[in-house]
Formats: sequence, structure tokens, C-alpha cells
Amino acid sequence: MHPRSGQRTVAALLGAVSLLGSTSARAAEPAKAPDAELATPPTAEPAKAPPADDGWPDVSSFLDEKYGFLPIAMPITEPAVGYGAAGGLTFISKPLGSAAKGLGRPNITFVGGLGTENGTWGVFAADLRYWADDRVQTLFGGIYASVNLDFHGIAKDSRLQNNPLHYTLNPVGGAGMAKYRFGDSRFWAGLGYAFASTEVTFHAPAGTPGLPDYEHRSNIGMLLSLLTFDTRDNFFTPVSGSFVEAGFQVAATWLGAAQNFERLNFTAIQYLPLPYRFYFGVRVDAASSFGNTPFYVNPSISLRGVPVMRYQGEQIAELEAELRWQFWQRWSIVGFVGGGDAWKHLEKVDDPQAVIAGGGGFRYELARKYGIHMGVDVAHSRDTTAFYIQVGSAWMRP
Repeated sequence: MHPRSGQRTVAALLGAVSLLGSTSARAAEPAKAPDAELATPPTAEPAKAPPADDGWPDVSSFLDEKYGFLPIAMPITEPAVGYGAAGGLTFISKPLGSAAKGLGRPNITFVGGLGTENGTWGVFAADLRYWADDRVQTLFGGIYASVNLDFHGIAKDSRLQNNPLHYTLNPVGGAGMAKYRFGDSRFWAGLGYAFASTEVTFHAPAGTPGLPDYEHRSNIGMLLSLLTFDTRDNFFTPVSGSFVEAGFQVAATWLGAAQNFERLNFTAIQYLPLPYRFYFGVRVDAASSFGNTPFYVNPSISLRGVPVMRYQGEQIAELEAELRWQFWQRWSIVGFVGGGDAWKHLEKVDDPQAVIAGGGGFRYELARKYGIHMGVDVAHSRDTTAFYIQVGSAWMRP
């Protein structure tokens, strides 16, 4: 399992919590508590936007008051596993309205499960908390699941391009991380640990061409570290600011892993408001794995319209751009395009497998006070056409 997958699940749950279970975001990562100056809830154009009582449906006041135990339901539309749903029970320690100035965000605990049409299922739990006047954030999570996927090789493998090998991952494990915000700056640093014991089953006989080297059951014990710089004006649907994060993960036998390997990842996102209520964003991602990395932990391209883990490599790089136009009242249309490449060996690009994906969609500003836009994206690549229900940005990050 990927080290960041648990954090992305929590982000999707946070998006659903914010709308009290009406829908969900695509899997992302947990919200952090930025400083008060940066986190004042924005609108697309703060000086010109109409008030929340403009006659259009708005759930801001509802979110100001609701807390306690809340049921959550979220659709799953990931093409790699098929349609499905996730649901469970959430406890929110106080109303979201208490976080209007960015600090004092509620603690959130979630317990739930998921299932999809290809037989994938799982149960999981997560707890997100803030301490020391919101200068420390802790995140803990655990999962037990069975995930059915297709293996297309690491970098380009002509044997598997059109005839992938079906396999099942059965991970059981958990992770914990603490993040610290330095003074009133925009910098956060985090340190954590993850452990998973994963059973791997390929539905193909031994000796099948393209079958990777793997252990039927392997343990991963991993130290997680990251450094984040964040000036986004809003967690849900930013219209300006930057997000830059570098992470380094080390798996070693002394940490409980069956084999030694490392992963390095880098993300940079820039949001830019333009005239006439246009909003532009661009995202760059790169990741590398080193050492004796299990095949299912190698990085993969993550673009709308590309199935999860379809394009894996020891190294990957991707670029995606998005333009949103809030053309009338609370309604926006969105267009996006991106491309990525996965290959072996850091020093040279060999056996690359590249993909381009793009599409469009719409958004409705559902909670103006919190800058929450909700809608649907339809994306296409040479592999599939898929749709995604979005709450907030498709690039939601901590």
C-alpha cells in the first residue's frame, strides 16, 4: 500500500464531513490548521461576490451548527476498482463554524468501510486532532482491506500493455504522523511511522511472462517525514496561493520491514486568479523509489481519467493544469489537461510509458463561507472515460 493513501482517504472523508454526508471528494489528504491571516474563508472574488443569502441554496449556516455524531456516505467512482460506496460514522468535536478564522478546527474521528463492484472492500478508521493552540496536528489511521487491481508492469512492458495480470492486495496496518507549524510562518514539518502486512495474490500461474518478483506476504515498516510550505487562501477550493511539499520515506528491517527501500516525492501547486472570474491552477508531481521496493509501493501516475496504479515506475513525473470560469452566479465550468510519464532508473529515462488525460466539468458554490464548490468532472485518456464527484479542489492537500 502507498504511504500516502491513508492520508488521501482522510481528506476525502473531511470533504464528506463538511457536507454532512451528502457526497464526497476524490481521495486526498487531511486539512491542516493554517495561520489566521491566511485561512480567512475566501470567496472567488471577495470584494464582489454576493452574500450567502443571495437566494441560492447554501449550507454554510448548517455547517456552522452541526457537530457530534454524523453518518457519512460517499460514492466511489475510481475506474481501477469500479463503482461503489464508502460510509461510516464520524464524530466532530465542535461546529465547523468555530474554524471561521482558520484556527480552532474541530477534531474528527471516523470509522467506516467501503465496497466496489469489482469485489474490492475494506474497513478503516482515522483520527485527526489539533493541539497546542493549533500548532501541532496529529493523524492516526488503520485499514484492513482487499483490493483488486491490474498489473501493467513497472515502466513500459510490451507483454502486459494489453494483457495485464490481475492481482489482489490484502493489507492490514496503520500509520501515525505529527505535524508542527513553525511560529506564524507558512512552514510545517511532519514525522510519522507506518506499518502494513500485505498478502499479495496474482491470479496467474508461476512463470507467467511479466509476473513481478514478490512475496506472498510482506511486511513494510516505514519512517515518514515531510516539509510543507502553504499559502493557499482556502483548503477546499483555493483561488490563490502556493502549496509545496517534499516527503521522504525510509523502510528498513530495523523498522519492521522485510526489505530495505526508500521513496522520495515532491508536489508543487500554484493557484492564480485571473480577470473576469477565471481561476487558473497548475500542479507538478514527481516521485522516486530506490532499493528493493515491492512492486505495489512503486509510485504511479495520478491524473483524472487514468486508473489508479495503471502507470507505475521507479520514477514518475506529471503535470496537470486546470482553468475554472465562474460564469454566472455560483456556477462554474472547469477544463483540465495533464500528462505524466513513468520509467525505470533515475539517471536515464528508459522504457517510459507516458499518458495524456483531460476533460471538463462543472461546479456549484455550495458553502460560500467555507469556499466549498461541488460538482462533477468527466475525464478521458486512452485507457478509459471516467467521472468523478468533486467536493472542493481535485488537488486537495494538507
